[in-house]
Amino acid sequence: MPSRYAYIWEYRVRPEAAVEFERAYGSEGVWAELFRRHEGYVRTELHKDLKRPAWYLTIDYWRSKEDCEDFRGCFASDFEALDRECERLTVEERYFGEFSRVGQG
Repeated sequence: MPSRYAYIWEYRVRPEAAVEFERAYGSEGVWAELFRRHEGYVRTELHKDLKRPAWYLTIDYWRSKEDCEDFRGCFASDFEALDRECERLTVEERYFGEFSRVGQG
């Protein structure tokens, strides 16, 4: 089933932690590994700003908002532990928003 729901986070990464951040937040990183525990997870994309190299966006795709919420309920403690562990990689992070796909296909 294709994704119909996504949420986006924006990060400013510590320069010395960029490689580790990219490994952790990329499509094969520890975050995606955690998300894959739920059948509603589709994929993660990591994007780096071309003009501000310390800035990144993550886009996490789910089949539905309900799947994402179910994941957060089932894996809340694992999510919080990983979030605490990864805090040291960033200077700031901001929730950008949640989106649903428009149209078919």
